[in-house]
Amino acid sequence: MTDALVIGAGPAGLMAAAELARAGRRVVIAEAKTSPARKFLMAGKSGLNLTKAEPLPAFLGQYDTPWLQPIVAAFGPEAVIGWAEGLGVEVFTGSTGRVFPRAMKASPLLRAWLAALAGMDVELRTGWRWTGFDGDSLVFGTPEGRRIERPKTTVLALGGASWARLGSDATWVPWLAERGVEVTPFAGSNLGWRIDWSDHMALHFGRPVKAVALTAGGETGRGEFVLSRRGIEGGGIYALTRPLRAGARLTLDLVPDLDVSEVARRLARAATKDTASNRLRKALGLAPVHVALLQEWARPLTREPAALARLVKALPVPLKGPRPMDEAISTAGGIAASALTADLELRALPGIYACGEMLDWDAPTGGYLLTACLATGRWAGRAAAKAD
Repeated sequence: MTDALVIGAGPAGLMAAAELARAGRRVVIAEAKTSPARKFLMAGKSGLNLTKAEPLPAFLGQYDTPWLQPIVAAFGPEAVIGWAEGLGVEVFTGSTGRVFPRAMKASPLLRAWLAALAGMDVELRTGWRWTGFDGDSLVFGTPEGRRIERPKTTVLALGGASWARLGSDATWVPWLAERGVEVTPFAGSNLGWRIDWSDHMALHFGRPVKAVALTAGGETGRGEFVLSRRGIEGGGIYALTRPLRAGARLTLDLVPDLDVSEVARRLARAATKDTASNRLRKALGLAPVHVALLQEWARPLTREPAALARLVKALPVPLKGPRPMDEAISTAGGIAASALTADLELRALPGIYACGEMLDWDAPTGGYLLTACLATGRWAGRAAAKAD
């Protein structure tokens, strides 16, 4: 009989395995793919954002679920930094507070992490895909055929429902639901939104829109986003996923440091013989991409200063819906908090714990996602280590 089984070799699963092994348990990790942590490695291709160096109350305020906050507080930004450095990975803090490995990649960190786990005699079995239950046992499809395991304790770290090709395919949902585990339907988070562009906008695809403020559902944030053939994406829009998902209207403030009366005053002083584009550029310092968005979404532009100022300060963005959930950086939804004990044990399945993105929580990008995965993996692993 396997002593402690972790299903899923992403960040949450690897963290749970480390805690179990540190407590003296004999740990096996079952990973469906032929190599571990594929989504983690993909996230690190553009610079692995481990966490964010900011005061803990502000950090915790980014999570939409109160039950998650004490778990993250127990392994917050400072602890994540110390953990990475303990693996021999040098980190640095950028100008926005985001923390990255000095190498700006996930692979050196993952290699050090796997080496540390191997040093604790953790066994990693790749190509082991969980396929459901057989009575109280767990069934796996493996390279050697069907296998049945009945571990003393189990930690599930199976991911959410985005980037299925990397392993987060949510195939586990019906197996847990059939056993009485409440699962909230998944929804995309931190994802792009579709826009039907005119042909004139092709010139601006790939360009970032900077120094703007975005508002939806009473929430306003500063950030940037990128125009693409399919719509808009990037941190500025990701931060408003929750109100947008609820159907809120999105508006764009192109000059957030000026109030509407000052914008109108500057427009009124501009030469009336100028084209609309030149007037906006000279009076307000708008970049070509900002002017293009005004022309795209509010053509024909009014020349009346007060009316044009109101457009500049609250330009409606005609979203056509979110991009597919599988393209999302993360997902909301998953195992409901009511289905879990304070130790992240499944109430309907004693002895089985869950962690990471398969739990129902949501957070923006910027280090919050990975920190919560690490923190819940650590929490579940520590609790599971005490189980008989």
